[in-house]
Amino acid sequence: MSNKARSSPIRSSLVHLALIAYTLIALFPVFLTIINSFKDRNAIFRNPMQIPTPTSFSLIGYQTVLGQADFTGYFQNSLIVTVVSIALVLLFGAMAAFALSEYRFRGNALVGLYMAIGIMIPIRLGTVAILQGMVASGLVNTLTALILVYTAQGIPLAIFILSEFMRSVSDDLKNAGRIDGLSEYAIFFRLVLPLVRPAMATVAVFTMIPIWNDLWFPLILAPSEATKTVTLGSQIFIGQFVTNWNAVLAALSLAILPILVLYVIFSRQLIRGITSGAVK
Repeated sequence: MSNKARSSPIRSSLVHLALIAYTLIALFPVFLTIINSFKDRNAIFRNPMQIPTPTSFSLIGYQTVLGQADFTGYFQNSLIVTVVSIALVLLFGAMAAFALSEYRFRGNALVGLYMAIGIMIPIRLGTVAILQGMVASGLVNTLTALILVYTAQGIPLAIFILSEFMRSVSDDLKNAGRIDGLSEYAIFFRLVLPLVRPAMATVAVFTMIPIWNDLWFPLILAPSEATKTVTLGSQIFIGQFVTNWNAVLAALSLAILPILVLYVIFSRQLIRGITSGAVK
Protein backbone atom coordinates (compact mmCIF):
# COMPACT_ATOMS: atom_id res chain seq x y z
CA MET A 1 0.00 0.00 0.00
CA SER A 2 1.37 3.42 -0.95
CA ASN A 3 2.07 6.16 1.55
CA LYS A 4 -0.68 8.25 -0.04
CA ALA A 5 -3.24 5.48 0.44
CA ARG A 6 -2.20 4.99 4.07
CA SER A 7 -2.29 8.70 4.83
CA SER A 8 -5.83 9.16 3.50
CA PRO A 9 -7.64 7.40 6.42
CA ILE A 10 -5.34 9.16 8.90
CA ARG A 11 -6.10 12.52 7.34
CA SER A 12 -9.81 11.73 7.38
CA SER A 13 -9.67 10.82 11.08
CA LEU A 14 -7.78 14.01 11.92
CA VAL A 15 -10.33 16.12 10.07
CA HIS A 16 -13.21 14.42 11.90
CA LEU A 17 -11.48 14.90 15.28
CA ALA A 18 -10.87 18.56 14.49
CA LEU A 19 -14.53 19.02 13.58
CA ILE A 20 -15.67 17.30 16.78
CA ALA A 21 -13.34 19.46 18.90
CA TYR A 22 -14.53 22.59 17.14
CA THR A 23 -18.16 21.57 17.70
CA LEU A 24 -17.57 21.04 21.43
CA ILE A 25 -15.87 24.43 21.75
CA ALA A 26 -18.64 26.13 19.78
CA LEU A 27 -21.36 24.47 21.89
CA PHE A 28 -19.85 25.50 25.23
CA PRO A 29 -21.48 28.99 25.22
CA VAL A 30 -24.77 27.29 24.29
CA PHE A 31 -24.35 24.98 27.30
CA LEU A 32 -23.72 27.96 29.60
CA THR A 33 -26.78 29.77 28.27
CA ILE A 34 -29.05 26.78 28.84
CA ILE A 35 -27.87 25.93 32.37
CA ASN A 36 -28.08 29.57 33.49
CA SER A 37 -31.61 29.87 32.14
CA PHE A 38 -32.67 27.45 34.91
CA LYS A 39 -31.16 29.52 37.75
CA ASP A 40 -32.37 32.44 39.80
CA ARG A 41 -30.83 35.84 39.18
CA ASN A 42 -28.35 35.69 42.08
CA ALA A 43 -27.01 32.28 41.05
CA ILE A 44 -26.46 33.47 37.47
CA PHE A 45 -23.99 36.12 38.63
CA ARG A 46 -22.50 34.24 41.60
CA ASN A 47 -21.76 30.91 39.90
CA PRO A 48 -22.34 31.14 36.14
CA MET A 49 -20.33 27.94 35.47
CA GLN A 50 -22.20 25.81 38.01
CA ILE A 51 -24.98 23.34 37.17
CA PRO A 52 -28.35 24.38 38.71
CA THR A 53 -28.77 23.04 42.25
CA PRO A 54 -32.00 22.54 44.24
CA THR A 55 -31.40 25.91 45.91
CA SER A 56 -30.58 27.84 42.72
CA PHE A 57 -33.01 26.13 40.31
CA SER A 58 -35.73 28.44 39.02
CA LEU A 59 -38.18 28.58 36.11
CA ILE A 60 -38.95 32.27 36.52
CA GLY A 61 -37.28 33.08 33.20
CA TYR A 62 -39.43 30.66 31.22
CA GLN A 63 -42.57 31.77 33.07
CA THR A 64 -41.80 35.39 32.17
CA VAL A 65 -41.11 34.60 28.51
CA LEU A 66 -44.25 32.52 28.03
CA GLY A 67 -46.41 34.87 30.09
CA GLN A 68 -45.35 38.35 29.01
CA ALA A 69 -44.50 37.87 25.33
CA ASP A 70 -46.10 36.22 22.32
CA PHE A 71 -43.16 33.84 22.08
CA THR A 72 -45.17 31.28 20.13
CA GLY A 73 -45.87 33.88 17.44
CA TYR A 74 -42.22 34.98 17.36
CA PHE A 75 -41.12 31.38 17.05
CA GLN A 76 -43.57 30.73 14.23
CA ASN A 77 -42.37 33.81 12.33
CA SER A 78 -38.73 32.76 12.64
CA LEU A 79 -39.55 29.23 11.55
CA ILE A 80 -41.48 30.38 8.47
CA VAL A 81 -38.81 32.86 7.40
CA THR A 82 -35.94 30.41 7.95
CA VAL A 83 -37.51 27.37 6.26
CA VAL A 84 -38.83 29.26 3.23
CA SER A 85 -35.57 31.19 2.79
CA ILE A 86 -33.45 28.03 2.96
CA ALA A 87 -35.72 26.27 0.45
CA LEU A 88 -35.44 29.18 -2.01
CA VAL A 89 -31.68 29.49 -1.50
CA LEU A 90 -31.16 25.79 -2.17
CA LEU A 91 -33.46 25.78 -5.19
CA PHE A 92 -32.20 28.90 -6.98
CA GLY A 93 -28.61 28.45 -5.83
CA ALA A 94 -28.50 24.85 -7.07
CA MET A 95 -30.08 25.77 -10.41
CA ALA A 96 -27.60 28.62 -10.97
CA ALA A 97 -24.68 26.43 -9.89
CA PHE A 98 -25.80 23.69 -12.30
CA ALA A 99 -25.99 26.17 -15.18
CA LEU A 100 -22.53 27.60 -14.45
CA SER A 101 -20.90 24.19 -14.03
CA GLU A 102 -22.65 22.40 -16.89
CA TYR A 103 -22.87 24.90 -19.71
CA ARG A 104 -19.83 26.65 -21.12
CA PHE A 105 -20.50 30.03 -22.68
CA ARG A 106 -18.71 33.33 -23.18
CA GLY A 107 -18.69 35.21 -19.91
CA ASN A 108 -19.20 32.10 -17.77
CA ALA A 109 -16.34 33.04 -15.44
CA LEU A 110 -17.50 36.65 -15.20
CA VAL A 111 -21.03 35.60 -14.30
CA GLY A 112 -19.67 33.29 -11.61
CA LEU A 113 -17.46 36.07 -10.26
CA TYR A 114 -20.37 38.51 -10.26
CA MET A 115 -22.50 36.09 -8.24
CA ALA A 116 -19.63 35.41 -5.82
CA ILE A 117 -19.25 39.13 -5.08
CA GLY A 118 -22.22 38.78 -2.74
CA ILE A 119 -20.00 36.75 -0.40
CA MET A 120 -17.41 39.53 -0.18
CA ILE A 121 -19.78 42.52 0.06
CA PRO A 122 -22.14 42.42 3.09
CA ILE A 123 -25.78 42.87 2.15
CA ARG A 124 -26.20 45.22 5.13
CA LEU A 125 -24.35 47.92 3.20
CA GLY A 126 -27.48 48.23 1.08
CA THR A 127 -29.87 48.53 4.03
CA VAL A 128 -31.11 52.01 3.08
CA ALA A 129 -31.77 51.03 -0.54
CA ILE A 130 -33.41 47.77 0.56
CA LEU A 131 -35.67 49.63 2.99
CA GLN A 132 -36.64 52.14 0.31
CA GLY A 133 -37.46 49.30 -2.09
CA MET A 134 -39.58 47.52 0.50
CA VAL A 135 -41.46 50.73 1.33
CA ALA A 136 -42.14 51.35 -2.36
CA SER A 137 -43.33 47.75 -2.75
CA GLY A 138 -45.53 47.85 0.34
CA LEU A 139 -43.65 44.96 1.94
CA VAL A 140 -42.56 46.62 5.18
CA ASN A 141 -43.70 44.68 8.27
CA THR A 142 -44.23 41.49 6.27
CA LEU A 143 -42.41 38.18 6.43
CA THR A 144 -42.07 38.35 2.64
CA ALA A 145 -39.58 41.20 2.99
CA LEU A 146 -37.36 39.13 5.27
CA ILE A 147 -37.60 36.07 3.02
CA LEU A 148 -36.56 38.07 -0.05
CA VAL A 149 -33.58 39.63 1.73
CA TYR A 150 -32.35 36.36 3.24
CA THR A 151 -32.74 34.54 -0.07
CA ALA A 152 -30.64 37.16 -1.82
CA GLN A 153 -28.12 36.98 1.03
CA GLY A 154 -27.71 33.20 0.86
CA ILE A 155 -27.64 32.57 -2.90
CA PRO A 156 -24.01 33.69 -3.52
CA LEU A 157 -22.61 31.25 -0.97
CA ALA A 158 -24.87 28.49 -2.28
CA ILE A 159 -23.64 29.01 -5.83
CA PHE A 160 -20.00 29.11 -4.71
CA ILE A 161 -20.24 25.81 -2.80
CA LEU A 162 -22.61 23.87 -5.05
CA SER A 163 -20.91 24.73 -8.34
CA GLU A 164 -17.69 23.05 -7.18
CA PHE A 165 -19.54 19.89 -6.19
CA MET A 166 -21.59 19.80 -9.40
CA ARG A 167 -18.43 19.94 -11.52
CA SER A 168 -17.42 16.63 -9.93
CA VAL A 169 -20.60 14.86 -11.07
CA SER A 170 -19.79 12.43 -13.87
CA ASP A 171 -20.51 13.74 -17.37
CA ASP A 172 -21.11 10.15 -18.48
CA LEU A 173 -24.01 9.87 -16.07
CA LYS A 174 -25.63 13.05 -17.34
CA ASN A 175 -25.06 12.12 -20.98
CA ALA A 176 -26.60 8.70 -20.33
CA GLY A 177 -29.67 10.45 -18.96
CA ARG A 178 -29.90 12.59 -22.09
CA ILE A 179 -29.60 9.50 -24.28
CA ASP A 180 -32.47 7.94 -22.32
CA GLY A 181 -34.60 10.97 -23.14
CA LEU A 182 -34.46 12.81 -19.83
CA SER A 183 -34.96 16.56 -19.96
CA GLU A 184 -32.44 18.93 -18.40
CA TYR A 185 -34.83 19.47 -15.49
CA ALA A 186 -35.09 15.71 -14.92
CA ILE A 187 -31.29 15.37 -15.05
CA PHE A 188 -30.96 18.18 -12.54
CA PHE A 189 -33.57 16.95 -10.04
CA ARG A 190 -33.20 13.16 -10.45
CA LEU A 191 -29.49 12.69 -11.15
CA VAL A 192 -27.48 15.68 -9.97
CA LEU A 193 -29.21 16.80 -6.77
CA PRO A 194 -29.08 13.39 -5.03
CA LEU A 195 -25.32 13.25 -5.67
CA VAL A 196 -24.65 16.68 -4.14
CA ARG A 197 -26.80 16.12 -1.05
CA PRO A 198 -23.86 16.61 1.37
CA ALA A 199 -23.16 19.99 -0.21
CA MET A 200 -26.85 20.90 0.02
CA ALA A 201 -26.80 20.10 3.74
CA THR A 202 -23.68 22.21 4.18
CA VAL A 203 -25.31 25.17 2.46
CA ALA A 204 -28.49 24.68 4.51
CA VAL A 205 -26.62 24.81 7.83
CA PHE A 206 -24.44 27.77 6.86
CA THR A 207 -27.54 29.62 5.64
CA MET A 208 -29.84 28.67 8.50
CA ILE A 209 -27.81 29.99 11.42
CA PRO A 210 -27.35 33.62 10.23
CA ILE A 211 -31.03 33.83 9.28
CA TRP A 212 -32.34 32.49 12.58
CA ASN A 213 -30.00 34.63 14.70
CA ASP A 214 -30.30 37.85 12.70
CA LEU A 215 -31.50 40.96 14.50
CA TRP A 216 -30.69 43.68 11.96
CA PHE A 217 -33.20 43.09 9.17
CA PRO A 218 -36.13 42.10 11.44
CA LEU A 219 -35.53 45.35 13.34
CA ILE A 220 -35.38 47.40 10.13
CA LEU A 221 -37.93 45.68 7.89
CA ALA A 222 -40.40 43.90 10.19
CA PRO A 223 -40.44 45.38 13.70
CA SER A 224 -44.21 45.12 14.25
CA GLU A 225 -45.56 42.80 16.91
CA ALA A 226 -47.15 40.52 14.31
CA THR A 227 -43.90 39.96 12.38
CA LYS A 228 -41.26 39.91 15.13
CA THR A 229 -38.81 37.03 15.07
CA VAL A 230 -37.49 35.19 18.12
CA THR A 231 -34.25 37.17 18.23
CA LEU A 232 -36.04 40.50 17.97
CA GLY A 233 -38.78 39.44 20.37
CA SER A 234 -36.26 38.57 23.08
CA GLN A 235 -35.04 42.17 23.04
CA ILE A 236 -38.15 43.30 24.93
CA PHE A 237 -36.50 41.98 28.10
CA ILE A 238 -33.39 44.12 27.56
CA GLY A 239 -33.89 47.66 28.86
CA GLN A 240 -31.68 50.73 28.90
CA PHE A 241 -31.15 50.53 32.65
CA VAL A 242 -32.50 47.12 33.74
CA THR A 243 -32.23 43.78 31.97
CA ASN A 244 -34.27 40.73 32.93
CA TRP A 245 -31.47 38.20 32.49
CA ASN A 246 -33.64 35.26 33.50
CA ALA A 247 -36.06 36.00 30.68
CA VAL A 248 -33.28 36.79 28.18
CA LEU A 249 -31.47 33.52 28.84
CA ALA A 250 -34.72 31.56 28.74
CA ALA A 251 -35.72 33.14 25.41
CA LEU A 252 -32.29 32.45 23.94
CA SER A 253 -32.38 28.84 25.16
CA LEU A 254 -35.75 28.26 23.51
CA ALA A 255 -34.45 29.89 20.33
CA ILE A 256 -31.36 27.68 20.29
CA LEU A 257 -33.24 24.37 20.40
CA PRO A 258 -34.48 24.32 16.76
CA ILE A 259 -30.97 25.13 15.52
CA LEU A 260 -29.50 22.28 17.56
CA VAL A 261 -32.12 19.84 16.28
CA LEU A 262 -31.55 20.81 12.64
CA TYR A 263 -27.78 20.72 13.14
CA VAL A 264 -28.01 17.17 14.49
CA ILE A 265 -30.19 16.17 11.53
CA PHE A 266 -27.78 17.62 8.99
CA SER A 267 -24.54 16.90 10.89
CA ARG A 268 -23.63 13.71 9.04
CA GLN A 269 -24.19 15.24 5.62
CA LEU A 270 -22.47 18.43 6.79
CA ILE A 271 -19.29 16.59 7.82
CA ARG A 272 -19.30 14.68 4.54
CA GLY A 273 -19.67 17.91 2.61
CA ILE A 274 -16.85 19.65 4.49
CA THR A 275 -14.40 16.75 4.46
CA SER A 276 -15.01 15.44 0.93
CA GLY A 277 -12.38 17.74 -0.51
CA ALA A 278 -9.93 17.22 2.33
CA VAL A 279 -9.45 13.49 2.14
CA LYS A 280 -8.86 12.91 -1.56
